[in-house]
Amino acid sequence: MTLPDRPLADETPADLTVMISGGFALAYAAVLPDFSRETGLAVRTLSGASQGQGPRTIRHQLAQQGARVDVVILSSEGLHELTALGRIAAGSAVEIATAPLAAAVRTGAPHPDIATVPALARTLSAARLVAMPGSTSGLFIRDTVLPRLGLAGTVRARMFPRGTESTAALAAGEADLALGPVSELVDIPGITVIGPLPDAVQLVQTFAAAIVAGAQAVGPAERLIAHLASDRAAAAIRRTGMEPVGIRRAG
Repeated sequence: MTLPDRPLADETPADLTVMISGGFALAYAAVLPDFSRETGLAVRTLSGASQGQGPRTIRHQLAQQGARVDVVILSSEGLHELTALGRIAAGSAVEIATAPLAAAVRTGAPHPDIATVPALARTLSAARLVAMPGSTSGLFIRDTVLPRLGLAGTVRARMFPRGTESTAALAAGEADLALGPVSELVDIPGITVIGPLPDAVQLVQTFAAAIVAGAQAVGPAERLIAHLASDRAAAAIRRTGMEPVGIRRAG
């Protein structure tokens, strides 16, 4: 299953509609067929960024475009924003997986050293272009990591609206390095993950699923969230470089 990189028109009949960000998309695509077979529910999947600006964010699609969605799956930071806007049904949010930040290069390219903070700083400084998503991970790298390394405004970096675009730029040879959640870097043709960022500049993102306030398919939504947080999804989550959380209510 390939998830769309942009919102879809509201035209496909479904029992349940989900909007998901890129960080959990690969694991979701792997477990969704089993869920549909077990429940008989038809699930329609839309795509959006956890955070950031512009029409391709989940927040904008819910608030400005009136997207009709039952479940959102996104970073905990993005979830907190939606909760503050009253877009999430109270008590429905469940944390499902965590993912560290990692780096990738074009397949076949030399693997630069990122094992320590000084090595990462040298690698970033030498890169022709560093690609990263304009969502939670990219915002953290821009606003926290680069200033901490003393590289704010000096690294040649570009934030793309979606992680799929930043990895595409890397695969096409437009960038030397891509940074983001490891789950957005694995199993991407043309790129190779070289490792996680050092602990001192690491952000382990938590991804959560929640029911949208006013959702029509509350029962199916609860079943899907329970499935994603269950042991049946754990193997698929680990294959994407993430760690399952189990059933844990998000605050």
